[in-house]
Amino acid sequence: MPLEERKIKEIEHSDRRRSIVRAYEYRTDASPDQSEGKYVEGEREFERHFSNMKFYSITRSSTAYRDALLLEGIRGAVALDYCCGNGEVAVDMALRGASKVVGIDISPVAIENARGLARSAGVDAVCEFKVMDAEHTGFADGTFDLIHEYGALHHLDLPAAYEELARILKPGGKVICTEALRHNPLIRWYRKRTPQLRTQWEVEHILGVQDLERARKNFGDVRVTFFHLAVLAAVPFRKTVLFKSLSGLLERIDSVILGNRTIGKYGWIMVFAMRQPGRRQG
Repeated sequence: MPLEERKIKEIEHSDRRRSIVRAYEYRTDASPDQSEGKYVEGEREFERHFSNMKFYSITRSSTAYRDALLLEGIRGAVALDYCCGNGEVAVDMALRGASKVVGIDISPVAIENARGLARSAGVDAVCEFKVMDAEHTGFADGTFDLIHEYGALHHLDLPAAYEELARILKPGGKVICTEALRHNPLIRWYRKRTPQLRTQWEVEHILGVQDLERARKNFGDVRVTFFHLAVLAAVPFRKTVLFKSLSGLLERIDSVILGNRTIGKYGWIMVFAMRQPGRRQG
């Protein structure tokens, strides 16, 4: 079956990005030492296509929360890195004790990068990477104990993705998702000013809180936590000695104000866990 036009554009966009940064893209402009710069190929292209990486300097709290959910009970698990990109999380799950990790992505360049990263980490015997359409994976029902997803759902037809995730998850399994939010007007303004960073489909399908309600059509248990509003003010200081203390203070403010659902949706990132596949809430 021929791929839809939107998926062809997603492949082109992803292949371009994965050719510029071959691993750990979210760390490339996140610290004073830029320790992951060795994975960047082409400084000019990086500046054009990854100008938003500076914002990932403040995602420590959401990443730690995601990892706590993801890595709990991972030893011996059969795991899927859904739309795995360059495979960093798949490799980490293998290093943390998963018995088998499968990574899928629609980008052939991403899959080649992921295979290389697994080899360099010594977990290529545990990891398997495949070029695959995430909306139609072909895996058997109930294949995975654990599924990880990061920043991919807004590239997909969301109802199809939720249905597929529920189908391939084991009854007692969990899906851990990290996604950007659409509600903050300043963040929307920034996205409009940087069209080269995203496909048109991606821009139009950033998730909102209403999309969590869609998830409840396929999962009996959906729980969300919101992150990163005040702490965005620390981004300009990311390469200074002030950054650690300033970001820590602003994260503590966020932990209070974003606990309120009305305010929480105006954060930048949400992390949500989906369990009980096939069951509907309410």
